[in-house]
Amino acid sequence: MTVNFFSLDKQTKALRKEIDQALAEVINSSRFILGPNVKAFEEESAKYCCGKFGIGVASGTDAITLSLSAAGIGPGDEVITVPFTFVATIESVLHVGAAPVFVDIEPKSFCVDASQIEAKITPKTKALLPVHLYGRLADMDSILKIAKKHNLKVIEDAAQAIGATQGKHVALSCGDAGATSFFPTKNLGGVGDGGLIVTNDEKIAAKVKALRGHGSTKTYMYDVIGYNSRLDEIQAAVLRIKLKKLDQWHVARNKNADLYYELLKDVSEVVLPEKPKDGRHVYNQLTIRAQKRDDLRETLKNKGIGAMVYYPLSLHKHVAYEFLGQKDAVFPECDRAEKEVLSLPIYPELTPEEIKEVVSAIKEFYV
Repeated sequence: MTVNFFSLDKQTKALRKEIDQALAEVINSSRFILGPNVKAFEEESAKYCCGKFGIGVASGTDAITLSLSAAGIGPGDEVITVPFTFVATIESVLHVGAAPVFVDIEPKSFCVDASQIEAKITPKTKALLPVHLYGRLADMDSILKIAKKHNLKVIEDAAQAIGATQGKHVALSCGDAGATSFFPTKNLGGVGDGGLIVTNDEKIAAKVKALRGHGSTKTYMYDVIGYNSRLDEIQAAVLRIKLKKLDQWHVARNKNADLYYELLKDVSEVVLPEKPKDGRHVYNQLTIRAQKRDDLRETLKNKGIGAMVYYPLSLHKHVAYEFLGQKDAVFPECDRAEKEVLSLPIYPELTPEEIKEVVSAIKEFYV
């Protein structure tokens, strides 16, 4: 049995009639940029995330970049984050002229180890950029306390975590601003690129709206140097349809995760990720730690089973970022994760039979 890592065709097929109608309405209206669907989606998604303001932008990367810029982060500033993440996290810091300062991750959550943050704070530190990796929140109670103590901004990289919760905290509305991505493989994915910023700060919201439209608050009048980063009407129309299904899909992802936990509980060579004690993991990825990870991945591939490594190399080790001078920095948990993590299929439409096929192949490998 072939088990794909992603299967967007199943989701698209189920929603095809609604999507076709929505796209036809957009095309017939000839309103393609910042039209009524964008406005409605911004309001609906902000409400979903328990935030006051939602601002649609062109990508998840832009969402982080514009959030940092709108929060006043710029040249000479330092932003504390993790090196074990997708490249957009530190790209965005560098694009606004700031410098990323790295902290190791926790072994059980794969998110930033909040206990190590304060040791990295300097007079140049202006923001904390926690990454809610794989679909669960970082330790926001600790992060927010540190930020308040040191008067730091908190910008969430929630590209993989829309809908995740932790106690009273909801992804994207925990700090000063939250950023997410609508890349097609995300839990809430569009039919192309797109991103969203959520904030409770009216000034940040206004600044982001100006930045996404070339720095303009009035036609052909420019207050700041901006970007061309607008969520288009087609993406918003599709995302409005999918947003209504998102909680249902999160339930399905958690049900699939529970089956993996049950079937893999006796496989000593596999360590399953820690479940949040007081919140919801949304499993953008189900990421295990696996002995002989690369051999296991190759075996699964040969059996027609998709599995991916998020991420094979922490960002401070990449050629592009050698100029940061941290190539030889030691982050033990990041180093270990690079060698052990493997993400298994987890999408909502995955069947129990497919999950059993994946687990059977894993068990067979370790016999």
